[in-house]
Amino acid sequence: MELASRLDLMNWLVGQGLTGLPETDLIRGFCERCRAAGLTLSRALAFIDTLHPIYEGRGFRWNDKDSNESNTFEYTSSADGDAAKNWRRSVFHHMLENGHDEFRIDLSDCAALDFSMIGELAEKGHKHFLAFVHRFGEAGTLGEMDCFYSYWATRHADGFTEAQLAALRDLVPVLGLAIKSAQHLDIARTLGRVYLGRDPSERVLGGRISRGVTERISAVLWFSDLRGSTKIAESIGPDEIIPFLNDYAQTSIDAIHDAGGDVLKLIGDGVLAIFTGEDMALARRAALLAEHKLRLNMNTVNARRSAASRPVTSAYVGLHVGEVFYGNIGSEDRLDFTVVGPAVNEVSRIASMCNSVDREFLASSEFRNGLDATGRRYLVSTGRYALRGIGRAQDLYTLDPDMAGNEAMTGGYERYLKS
Repeated sequence: MELASRLDLMNWLVGQGLTGLPETDLIRGFCERCRAAGLTLSRALAFIDTLHPIYEGRGFRWNDKDSNESNTFEYTSSADGDAAKNWRRSVFHHMLENGHDEFRIDLSDCAALDFSMIGELAEKGHKHFLAFVHRFGEAGTLGEMDCFYSYWATRHADGFTEAQLAALRDLVPVLGLAIKSAQHLDIARTLGRVYLGRDPSERVLGGRISRGVTERISAVLWFSDLRGSTKIAESIGPDEIIPFLNDYAQTSIDAIHDAGGDVLKLIGDGVLAIFTGEDMALARRAALLAEHKLRLNMNTVNARRSAASRPVTSAYVGLHVGEVFYGNIGSEDRLDFTVVGPAVNEVSRIASMCNSVDREFLASSEFRNGLDATGRRYLVSTGRYALRGIGRAQDLYTLDPDMAGNEAMTGGYERYLKS
């Protein structure tokens, strides 16, 4: 590859990295431009560890021929099980263990090598294999993201020439920098969604980070809490408390997200969430759908935990509608993106009344009255109550108890929620 072509490709990588081109497009564009400049690549794979609650990292592939492989993949922890065995058999593990930054293999003579994937590459007609590990400095490391890994293959009978090897040594670090930049943005988005919630994350990353920057919105408010969690926590070992809370947090968070809501806060075993939209009747129905999904999720988790002789519980849910302030609240250097206002206090009080009236779900009259006629038929009054700390008594509603033994009524309710 001529120097001019090399510089053109570097400039392309830097420009596309700055514009935020996706990693798969970076890999494809890089390989196609290398081939156009005479560097006969036949396959490329690059991957980088990331900071994610589920995945250890992400990888990106390119092939010179059509393949049923996906262009991108995510991998979980390589610390245990088959993933650990595969990792220890990889060229990259060997390189890290032996301090190599570069490793070459003649694929026409690799039968004696016990590296994973090498034999498969040879069977597919690739002739030469080149791997790089580009390590980050301490200041450039984020979580487990401390290296950029890549390998490159060619079908050329004589393998990579010295000039091609030199070109790849110059170019691959620039590609790694562009991919690392893209991953930093992905990490910021992931951390925002995980710790702030989906909508708050988008708002914060969009620039809404100043204290006091809020907007007044109408929202359906959800507050849920676990029944008897304090007593259960006192009766189980310390190492069981977190798995217990995680199991049941998953049931509510999944239900809320599946129905289109946003979880704003986890308060002990409590969950504060909102449902918004231009049509508040639809937002109300989405909240009812989330409550229904929560019960189904609870049944699944309780069956699994009961089979393992582990304690089970259920959840109280309160639903309310009101105007709230939505945005940044806190100190200059420690903010929370959340909702505040009297309606938030009211929904938590409504949820706490579930125990008093022996119901797992209660909704305010403001919530019920905004439903359509069909939806209102499924909610019945439990009476009028004075809520602690709230200046006025409220009528509270729950799902019609007759639904429990009436398949036709239950089926009608489910169809209503999904319509």
